[in-house]
Amino acid sequence: MPTYTPHSTASKTDLSTLLATTRPFLRGELETIDPSLPSLTAVLRAAGAGECYHKHGNFLSHLIDTYRILKLWHVPDSVALCGLFHSAYSNSYVNLAIFDPGTSRSHVRSIIGESAERLVHLFCIVPRHSLIHDDLVLHYSDSELVEHLSASEESIKAAKEKGVFDSSEPWRKKLQALIPAEGIKVKHIKTGEDLLLPRRIAAVFLLMTVADFSDQYVDYQDKLFGNENGRLEFTGDNWATLWPATGRPGLWMNSMSRISALYNLSVREEEIYIEERKQRGGVEKEEGRDEEIDLVIPPVFDYCTKILDPREQTIARDLYWDAFWLPEWEKAEKILIESSERNPFVGEPHLVLAQVYLNMERYEEAEKEAEEGLRLILEWGSCWDKRMSWEGWVSWGRVMLGKAREKDWPRHAWGIINLGLVK
Repeated sequence: MPTYTPHSTASKTDLSTLLATTRPFLRGELETIDPSLPSLTAVLRAAGAGECYHKHGNFLSHLIDTYRILKLWHVPDSVALCGLFHSAYSNSYVNLAIFDPGTSRSHVRSIIGESAERLVHLFCIVPRHSLIHDDLVLHYSDSELVEHLSASEESIKAAKEKGVFDSSEPWRKKLQALIPAEGIKVKHIKTGEDLLLPRRIAAVFLLMTVADFSDQYVDYQDKLFGNENGRLEFTGDNWATLWPATGRPGLWMNSMSRISALYNLSVREEEIYIEERKQRGGVEKEEGRDEEIDLVIPPVFDYCTKILDPREQTIARDLYWDAFWLPEWEKAEKILIESSERNPFVGEPHLVLAQVYLNMERYEEAEKEAEEGLRLILEWGSCWDKRMSWEGWVSWGRVMLGKAREKDWPRHAWGIINLGLVK
């Protein structure tokens, strides 16, 4: 059944709980996450995934990182495994098939299981880019998504508390037109044959797209696709852009906040659809709709309820970048605060501000910023500023948090370089 988390009741997860959940990933204890995970990653290594280029690193790292993100969002195992093997047969974005073209689906099923293989196969044969961007997300304006999120929350309450179901509501009519209950008709990217993609699987692919982009997107892609306005509409074709560009955080968050909002609307529509059937005495589960797949709401973008304005996103990123070149701590403090206010959904500005406060011996403020920055980065399972790894940001944040609580910060270079122990 779908998991619905109303914004009014969503609360921040305790930092110690988040750390406990992420610790196996930080320590590389793969077998404690899933006993089969070491052998699954061995399959990827043997296939040469670690040798393949992928955006800002190698393909093996991207596959494992996508799995980590989804796992930390508490998706079903089949969805997380789809993330780990999401290019097993290549897909509409990249030609990076993990297995040789002649590999049978039954062989892949024997490795990851029937449910996960079905998701992987669908993921690799649907026209994912045109489906998610052209056919779905770009049909909404930002303001319309905000309006529909608000209206849908009221619809959920009416359905649950009063048994009121109104399919003529504007948000439901539009969603049902784009993603009907019976599924979306798409074309197989290789054969051109018609496919019916179930609505819940379409929702899963929306969520996976957010995880996928959050792990790989930097400003190199902005330059490639001419993303000057920050809406990621893929209107440019600057193929000669020099990799890796400047290394600045990419302008992907407006687009992913819109996809997250559409995912949330899909989950809410599914919730209402099933609740109405239940109250009318219908079957517990409807065949062919994949209702056994739990649609969870991740904590990003305030539980998928907020849209980040594209201009605010750009200003916040530029302010953050400027802070590294300012010699005066007070000026850095001011623009980092403004950056985190304009984009409250990423942790790195808080962590950089925490170090500014440690440098200024303002320990209580440093502790507060380190906690908030760590919470956000742990909730994402990926980093926004990809000059350092997610693990690097987490460990640095924990070092700063510990030193802030001790009210002790090195005042010389050797002291800084010797930092590392976390508790």
